[in-house]
Amino acid sequence: MSRQTAVVKSGQGETLSVLGAGVRFLCTADRTEKAWSLMEVDLPNGSGPPPHHHPWDEAYYVVAGSVRFSIEGQDQVVGSGDFVYAPGGTVHGFQGVSTDPARMLIFDAPAHAESFFREVDRDVKGPADMHKVPLIGGRHQVEFLR
Repeated sequence: MSRQTAVVKSGQGETLSVLGAGVRFLCTADRTEKAWSLMEVDLPNGSGPPPHHHPWDEAYYVVAGSVRFSIEGQDQVVGSGDFVYAPGGTVHGFQGVSTDPARMLIFDAPAHAESFFREVDRDVKGPADMHKVPLIGGRHQVEFLR
């Protein structure tokens, strides 16, 4: 495995559906020797993960719309041009709160979230499958608090 250059044009890249959000991989772990990855997320109103934590860092940049973040029990709405950083171990969750889907970039370091997102996309197809999410999370070092 070695670091590889990447050019991902608009509309290209692997896209998944994860808990109601569209996740498009811009730079995957295999290109960075798992140092980091970058995703673009389309977040419809009301969609997003409940409070959880994991050992890797995540950073979020809101490109469009508004997102309600809960970080260590404190809620805050952030909008276009705003940035959020959650160090590994931080309890956090978020959900879209705009009429139109919010769009944000998610950076994780070291790269770890991809395998969780891929398994959720593959195995969680609707509300009847939501009980699988904490189990999938447990396999990928993501602990959901509710």
